[in-house]
Amino acid sequence: MPLDPTKRADWEIAEAAEAHMKTVYQLGEELGLEKHELLPHGHYVAKVDFKSILNRMSSKTDAKYIDVTAITPTPLGEGKSTTTMGLTQGLGKRGKKVIAAIRQPSGGPTMNIKGSAAGGGLSQCIPLTPFSLGLTGDINAIMNAHNLALVALTSRMQHEFNYNDEQLAKRKLKRLNIDPRNVEMKWIMDFCAQSLRDIIIGIGGKDDGFMMRSGFAIAVSSEVMAILSVATDLKDMRERMGRIVVAYDKSGKPVTTEDLEVAGAMTAWMVEALNPNLMQTIEGQPVFVHAGPFANIAIGQSSIIADRIGLKLSDYHVTESGFAADIGFEKFWNLKCRFSGLKPNAAVLVATIRALKCHGGAPIPVPGRPIPEEYKGENVGWVEKGCENLVHHIKTIKKAGINPVVCINAFYTDTENEIKMVRRIAELAGARVALSKHWQYGGEGALELADAVVDACNEPNNFKFLYELSTPIRKRIELIATEVYGADGVDYSVETLAKAKKMEEDPETSKLGICMVKTHLSLTDNPNIKGVPKGWKLHVRDILTFKGAGFVVPVAGAVKLMPGTASDPAYRRVDVDVNTGKVKGLF
Repeated sequence: MPLDPTKRADWEIAEAAEAHMKTVYQLGEELGLEKHELLPHGHYVAKVDFKSILNRMSSKTDAKYIDVTAITPTPLGEGKSTTTMGLTQGLGKRGKKVIAAIRQPSGGPTMNIKGSAAGGGLSQCIPLTPFSLGLTGDINAIMNAHNLALVALTSRMQHEFNYNDEQLAKRKLKRLNIDPRNVEMKWIMDFCAQSLRDIIIGIGGKDDGFMMRSGFAIAVSSEVMAILSVATDLKDMRERMGRIVVAYDKSGKPVTTEDLEVAGAMTAWMVEALNPNLMQTIEGQPVFVHAGPFANIAIGQSSIIADRIGLKLSDYHVTESGFAADIGFEKFWNLKCRFSGLKPNAAVLVATIRALKCHGGAPIPVPGRPIPEEYKGENVGWVEKGCENLVHHIKTIKKAGINPVVCINAFYTDTENEIKMVRRIAELAGARVALSKHWQYGGEGALELADAVVDACNEPNNFKFLYELSTPIRKRIELIATEVYGADGVDYSVETLAKAKKMEEDPETSKLGICMVKTHLSLTDNPNIKGVPKGWKLHVRDILTFKGAGFVVPVAGAVKLMPGTASDPAYRRVDVDVNTGKVKGLF
């Protein structure tokens, strides 16, 4: 690779790599796809016909299945997507037939602080610009499908307010008696727009809608996005879409998209989005990009469909879970694997010296500002103290019965003594450990990691869920809080406790999975508390119902479903070369 990542921006490295990347036709041929199974969107991005692939390859033995997760990150992220790409490249260097599956980035973080989640340095998913800016339109389809449900709801409320029962009957409408104070859904958009969190709609006359409180959440938090992540086929998606609870009537009965007669039209928007997107690493290994939910406010997984076809088309399939093992891995473990029936062979736990120092007492980095000077010098004491967080996450993975591989995602500023400390503590905790320099050297830098993952996959494991769906909802929340987060218990607001009890009495809702909403920056519900805190309880302030996706959603702490845009967002540095049309400044 001609560019040094210590001296060049990610977008410059991606641009150089894109001059030599494979076409989707080459990728399709290498994967063994039939001609009709490849659905090109230009020369370098395609969708694939998952149904045809799964039908044709139903008898093939599944590949080894690897999940990539991480320790509790700093606000800057610790390179989980980069590691997913690096491991895929490293396995490729070892001659393995390997595929990765990652989530599509949201426009919110892409244009804000965190970046597009394509990876970084010499371990990226390319081409970067389409990956970062809408790809093949899946998130746009999700926004249209989701917001159509709100259109159906608000128009019905307006008509029910303006017309009597006889007038409604003439329009072939049944009165639903929707309670405007008990609407479950908000509108969505794919940016971080804090000013839209709480709004008033319907201001004007009777022709301008029903006036009520409303608001916006970010697109990736939508239940439609969650359904894309967990659906197994179009029939399953259609059934799930009809179960979405949009609001409640004045007697407390749920009003669904099926009641509003909009579920079919919502699904129509999603037909093409159900097919995964095919891209590639910088070194030419195939990558499926599909679904894009955050793990702190949603399920945080790429799609079950992408994993299923990846497992049929490869010998090693690498998938990624959002944020740390307490959030993304926990949902991979207890939701995604339960819904898919798939069992992982190994889990990679990404750790950086930077994050370990943060958990050990160093100042918390602030996005948009220079890294504090304290991170630039060796401090083995901070690293040793911070490894308490690493060990906590190793134990979580082992509770699932999965073989953990700790990946020390190396920065060129890390010292030998700091790395030795991490290796010693992780090995004492019962994990394999690999130093990986994929960011700086690509697949060549990830060979130690690739070898450790192959070894872990060849070792038998005893995968098991944390809970059964027959366990009461509050007990399952408590198990996640105590066994995964390390809390002493759970506190509920008065209203939330009443909701939880009502859900437990409902035969359908009581058997749904648990999808926690919690900050990704701490094991607790307070983002400023680092390490492995003791003597605290998880505060659950609300519980949402995602009947279509198949889970209830407890909301802990002050986390918002619509993030805010920071004072120094990434869009300030994104521009277009007007001569070539190429986008610059993405990361």
